[in-house]
This record gives sequence, structure tokens and C-alpha cells, in this order.
Amino acid sequence: MKITVVGAGAVGATVADNIARKELCEELVLLDIKEGLAEGKALDMTQTAALLGFDTRITGSTNDYSKTAGSGVVVITSGIPRKPGMTREELIGTNANIVKGVTENILKHSPDAIIIVISNPMDTMTMLALQSSGIPKNRIIGMGGILDSARFKCYLSAALGCSPNDLNATVIGGHGDTTMIPLIRYATWNSVPVSTFLSEEQQQKVVSDTMVGGATLTKLIGTSAWYAPGAAGAALVESIVRDEKRLFSCCVSLEGEYGQSDICLGVPVIIGKNGWERIVDYKLDENEQALFNKSADAVRSMNDVLKTL
Repeated sequence: MKITVVGAGAVGATVADNIARKELCEELVLLDIKEGLAEGKALDMTQTAALLGFDTRITGSTNDYSKTAGSGVVVITSGIPRKPGMTREELIGTNANIVKGVTENILKHSPDAIIIVISNPMDTMTMLALQSSGIPKNRIIGMGGILDSARFKCYLSAALGCSPNDLNATVIGGHGDTTMIPLIRYATWNSVPVSTFLSEEQQQKVVSDTMVGGATLTKLIGTSAWYAPGAAGAALVESIVRDEKRLFSCCVSLEGEYGQSDICLGVPVIIGKNGWERIVDYKLDENEQALFNKSADAVRSMNDVLKTL
């Protein structure tokens, strides 16, 4: 199989590095618009093969989509971060043009590809990729919920003093500080509800810390994170390539599920060789459903900007 990662910045390069190390494909293409960036990072990664023991062939390309032809999975990370003074409409407008162009160019050369969207604002960019591609909805997946859920487990493991690998914890809703919903009621430590071990105050602190997880990192390092987003993107690719049927929270198209339609939003889904294969109903309580509806309203407000472009 061939896999393409579009965008050779910190997140894209980290996704590619994880894919190569895990040997999820025979050929990996890294593409970017900046002259020499993708080629340089591809060469740098290739030079680690003898040290790390992988045989993935890595190719870099400066905006030559013909090199991506025949890709089974494509990860889109391209776009710009929001800068000081930039309005939400300006960010969406700029990244919408980028993501739309990337999606169209990818499908010219890989019409059967499953597309993973990491570009921000992710929920809106996933909706745009679906609308501009015309391909079946199961082949368009936004990654955000996997990253948010990993951060949820990180903060839970610190509060519990346990391994994050022993935790089940899911974040649904939009991929944003005010739109995500960490489902603390469903969080378990080896099948035991975390409420058995944590007070209500401790649980709410974990939820609050999770919701500002991205902003916390931006404040600390001065830019968006890349290690965890890159690992999250690669985990999604792995479940597709190896048909693992993993249950992940991903941004997908809803048609009545969780009481919402005509929107792409984070919900629990099964991920396999066909992309997202089915949505799992977590039976939200009244408060959780109200939060989900509020999240959907906020994402719709973002999506409305697309109509003005």
C-alpha cells in the first residue's frame, strides 16, 4: 500500500515518522508546497531506517500530486495556525482554500483513497472535505477526538496514579476548547468507573484540564503540539490499514445519530479497512446530550462561514 501525508510541518512529519516506524505501508509520500521541505524531511527519516529497523520507502514531493497516485490512505495536515489579530473567518477562509484544493488534487490521482483530516478548524475542514470530494462519507474522517481522548487519559492517569494504557476514556463533540465533551461518566480504570476512585471535584478538574489541553501546550511551547497529534493520526491510519476495528472518537458525518444531521462531529466509531464503519451509540444522559447539542451549534456557526466563501 501507498500512504500520503500532505503537509510536511511538525504535525505532518510526525504522522509520517510514526507511519514509517510502524511499517504501515510499503511506500510513504510526504508532500508540501514549500520547495525542498518534504524532500528534506523524507531524506532525514530515511536515514533513520538503519537505526530503527524499518523498510518503508519514503518519498518527498514539492506539490507534485502525481507522486501520490494510488494512495490507499491520505492524511491532510496542511493549513496555517490562527495568528494574533486573525479573525475566525480569515482562518477558515485561508485553510478552506488549502484543504479544498488538496482534496481535489488527491482524488484526481487516488480516487479510492480514505481521507483523514487533521487541518484546523478540524470539524469544519472535515465537512468541507466531504462536500468538495463527492466520495462516500465513510471515507472522510476527522482525527480530533482521538487526540482529545488521549489527553483525557493523560490527565486521568495523573489523577489516579495509574498507567494510561489501563484506562478507557472518550471525548466527543467538537475539536475545540469550548466544544469538546470528555465523557467522565463513561471513563473506567480496567472496567471500574473512575468515580470509584476520584471525588467529584477531582473528576471536574480532569475534565477542565482536558478541555484546555491544546491551549496549555500552546502556552508552554509557543506553538501547537505535534507529538500527540502525530501519534493520533498514525493510530487512525493503523486501524484502517490493519483493519483493527478499533473504537475511536472521530469527526464523521451525522445523519440523525446523536440527534444531529448535516454536520461532521466527534462521536465513537469503529475504524477498519473501509474507513469509519459504524457509529456506536453511547446513550447520552440529558446533560450530556445538551452539551452535545451546544457543541453542534458552535460547529455549525463555524461551518456557516464556508457558505460565504
